Amino acid sequence: MNEAARAEQKRQDAVTAAQVEQIRTNTQVEAAQTMAAHQAKQERQRRADRANEQAQARARRAARWVAARAWCAAHMVDLLIYPLALVSAVMAVPAMAAFGHDVYGTAAGYALPVITELGMWAFAFAVHLVRHRSEQDGADRPVWALQVGVWSFATVAAGLNFLHGITSGTMTSGVVMAVASVAGVLAHQLVTAAPRRGRAEREAARIERQAVAKVTRVRRATVRAAVAEIDQAGTARLLFAPGHYRLTRSRFAPWRRTRLDSIALPGLPVTPALDTEWDTLDHELAELLDTIDPYPGARPPAPAGGGIGTLDRDPNQQESTPIDRPVKRSRSPRKSSRKPRQSARSIEDLRTELHARIEADPDSIDPTSAESIRRALHCSPARARALRDTYRPNH
Repeated sequence: MNEAARAEQKRQDAVTAAQVEQIRTNTQVEAAQTMAAHQAKQERQRRADRANEQAQARARRAARWVAARAWCAAHMVDLLIYPLALVSAVMAVPAMAAFGHDVYGTAAGYALPVITELGMWAFAFAVHLVRHRSEQDGADRPVWALQVGVWSFATVAAGLNFLHGITSGTMTSGVVMAVASVAGVLAHQLVTAAPRRGRAEREAARIERQAVAKVTRVRRATVRAAVAEIDQAGTARLLFAPGHYRLTRSRFAPWRRTRLDSIALPGLPVTPALDTEWDTLDHELAELLDTIDPYPGARPPAPAGGGIGTLDRDPNQQESTPIDRPVKRSRSPRKSSRKPRQSARSIEDLRTELHARIEADPDSIDPTSAESIRRALHCSPARARALRDTYRPNH
């Protein structure tokens, strides 16, 4: 019995040992598989990173190549001209340095190319830079002074190179050295620094210059024709009459100054621009004219049948004022016999009063005539024109 129990125990111990060994073996296999999978994952990650870096490097090289090609295409003319300028400088600078040393006899003569060659190139690059900035910000910067500097220094460089050539050789040597000295800067100014524009752009620029010149002449004539207003403190300002004008010159004396002739343009009423100083001035003048009575005394009604009638002679006055002549108004509101109104009428008040007058007596006002409206409502000419233009019979 004991032997059987011992045998069974041995058998169970052997089974248990086999199970433990199997578990250990499985654990080792799983650990090895996990390690191999981790290593494979790391290797795939390294390969992906290497491929990504290579793709990024290829993209950067392609972008640099595309940018280089685009720059070369945009600066093809510069690539053709600047080598010529470089060769010209390489030929002229050493020659001028040697000539300066021979003339001065010291090492200071080697600085002569700074005045001759580098001087004209400094002005040439200045012209190019100023024009480039003008194109970027749209400003019109003059470059004529810089161009005078370019050609002045180029003349000096050509002259000194010519003297160097005929001193050390023949007339041919002088001409060749002079041409080699200024060939680069001449090509640069003709091709690179000069604005290259088509015929349409040149015509547009010419028309714009003519428009600017005409506006300048008109402003000069306007200032000459302006009226000065001086207040009690002695401060003066100019008053301008808004309207449509044509700049003309006397046909019999064309050497005289130009003048402005008022013209009428159908469909274009003269209205001051909003949010300007002239808009405020126009309202002030309109209010001032509203406070002055241009027809003191009785105002006879207009004749029947519409239109504008004439004033009958007032027996209380010595002389009547013709209707077709402008009425002289007082220069200052202080000289007026009537007291100014406390508040000026707005355009809406005038429009309401106009409609009321027309409804009450249609023959008293001609709504198609600004002069008739002005006389009936005693308003400024500008407001009368505005009422005439905005009047509608069925309003």
